[in-house]
Amino acid sequence: MGQEQSVDASTSFTESLRLAAGEQWDRVIKHKFTTELASGEIDREVLKRYLIQDHRFLDAFVILLASMIAHCRTLEDRIPGCQFIAVITGAENTYFERAFVQLGCSDAEQRNAIPNAGATDGFINLMKGAASSGSLGEMLAVLVVCEWSYGTWGELVLAETKREDFVCYEWVDLHSGEDFRSLVAYLRGLLDKEAGFLKDEEKEIVKAKFLEAVSLEEQFFDDAYNAA
Repeated sequence: MGQEQSVDASTSFTESLRLAAGEQWDRVIKHKFTTELASGEIDREVLKRYLIQDHRFLDAFVILLASMIAHCRTLEDRIPGCQFIAVITGAENTYFERAFVQLGCSDAEQRNAIPNAGATDGFINLMKGAASSGSLGEMLAVLVVCEWSYGTWGELVLAETKREDFVCYEWVDLHSGEDFRSLVAYLRGLLDKEAGFLKDEEKEIVKAKFLEAVSLEEQFFDDAYNAA
């Protein structure tokens, strides 16, 4: 994973978690998948494998997000999460459906016959485990990694993204821009606030979930390049 970077007293809890991920965080946000996607030069078989697997844990993600909303401490904290669920089950799910048609894999039965990649099973287990833990901190740790890492690479490649094939540029657009930056800030803010309610041993558990999610993000990108 690489050496952890030093943390000073003014560092937020979420920033300290990112620093703990060390070089692995950088490998995730600068993975070749992201630059090849933005350039439009990504092998469409790689993109197909990636999207089929990503869609595979959409249900677990919605369960996790809904559980996080239910465990938030105030209505004010819940509302942005509710709005995000609408995006995930609306615009993002519609993108998947259109992309599967474009990539020639619109038959759900054929897609379902493809086994889960290792990182897919890992994410499903991590998301469902966090959702059932009853710990808002653990739920947020996983969500923050998913959205913060994607928002970071999305912003890094946005300016160079080619506008020729929607299956490439719309995936970048879904994970960049002002609305997505606001989402990331919202999730990080919730976790930073929740850290004030956590005991030291609970913070260590949250950190472990965060680091596991970062590791799975890297593995998930790598899995897309490994044909079964």
